[in-house]
Amino acid sequence: MDRSHSLVEEARSRAVEVLLGNGREIGLLSARHAYQQVNGRDAMIGGLGLMSLDDPAAWELHRRSLETLSSGQSRLGNIPFGIGFPDVPDESFVATGGTFARSKSPEQRTRPTVDTIHAGCVDNSLWYILGHYAYHLRTRDRSFLRRFWPHITKAYLWLQYQDVNECGLLEVHEAMDWADLFANRYNVLYDNALWYAVHRAMGYLAAALGEPPNGYLPEAEACRFKLNLLLWVGPEIRRDLRWVSDNRSEWLYPIKRTDTELVVRPYYLPYMAFRDYADRFDTLGNLLAILLEVASPEQTAKILDYAYAVGLDEPYPIQVLYPVIRQGEPDWRHYYWVRNLNQPHHYHNGGIWPFVGGFYVAALVKAGRLEEAERQLEKLARLNRLGRKGPWEFNEWFHGVSGRPMGFEGQSWSAAAYIYAFESVQRGTTPFFWPPGE
Repeated sequence: MDRSHSLVEEARSRAVEVLLGNGREIGLLSARHAYQQVNGRDAMIGGLGLMSLDDPAAWELHRRSLETLSSGQSRLGNIPFGIGFPDVPDESFVATGGTFARSKSPEQRTRPTVDTIHAGCVDNSLWYILGHYAYHLRTRDRSFLRRFWPHITKAYLWLQYQDVNECGLLEVHEAMDWADLFANRYNVLYDNALWYAVHRAMGYLAAALGEPPNGYLPEAEACRFKLNLLLWVGPEIRRDLRWVSDNRSEWLYPIKRTDTELVVRPYYLPYMAFRDYADRFDTLGNLLAILLEVASPEQTAKILDYAYAVGLDEPYPIQVLYPVIRQGEPDWRHYYWVRNLNQPHHYHNGGIWPFVGGFYVAALVKAGRLEEAERQLEKLARLNRLGRKGPWEFNEWFHGVSGRPMGFEGQSWSAAAYIYAFESVQRGTTPFFWPPGE
């Protein structure tokens, strides 16, 4: 067995240890010592790794996460950012004294509490529905799906109301998704690629229960059409300005701007706001557009070729933004200085994230670039082996230029995305999105 193959296999074993080691009675925590909660985003992405394993105990762990998140659903249907126990030491909550919440009585200490630090994030509900979809696809447990169908439909309804102008896409407030310290806003690529997938997942789950289709699949296609119309600039998409004028005249101004000022781009724009837009490569949003089939094969090729050409996989897969935002630019914010996080080549501002690297490998598999996917999987294994305290740290994020670890160790989604990437390469297809014949 050659060294690279041995490393890739060892990384999978280590990833399984980290992922299962972060399991608790209430579900999958986000990391070993930080983020001591079941997070509506992290736990569901972690579920892609858990559900990729041939281990019913892993499936049960994901099930517990779904149950916990359901228990904290808001009155209006939103799935919480996170749920955990108060008084638990947590390295990530520096500003609140090392724990996300303090109990006021012994009874409170033993009761899970909803964390409201990012209460307006929309992708918790998006990933929650996709987490149910992955669980059902793996287990075919109709009784569990039936039990939580009211929670799922309530989360879906809450998401529908985030489409404040009823255009068919979500309007997302600034910093209200995984990039929760960043200036993406309004019609954001990342959230709306997931929104397209949620429509498809809802159609599949409704059919599994014999529920009315409720237009889920037509809504998915409408979402895909509008995403491409609004956020792709180039000949691959025919922009029908007459349709825009008749149906979404709000979009005429920004579309004319991007057509005139940009002419063509080999990637989706990260967002379109009111008479404004950003021109940079949002890596996760573009990879999800590939993986979830928002992008056509021609668009997929352009996206992946561009990511390779500008070196986003160097020194490891993958930098999450290109080019980085610098102080004085329109999308720079003063809060980027918080905890030294979003300086150029840090964190959301061009840092390297292993969980996004896992989606990169999966997107390469989706595109049929299997040799390159194998190469990137080996680089991702080497990245996850790095640590500040010791090897196989599965760190949260790394500096975009030096490639050195800068986040918290033992990260669930770093481990889970590696498992998902490994399984994608082994199978030559991407699990869960979408099943054959669906």
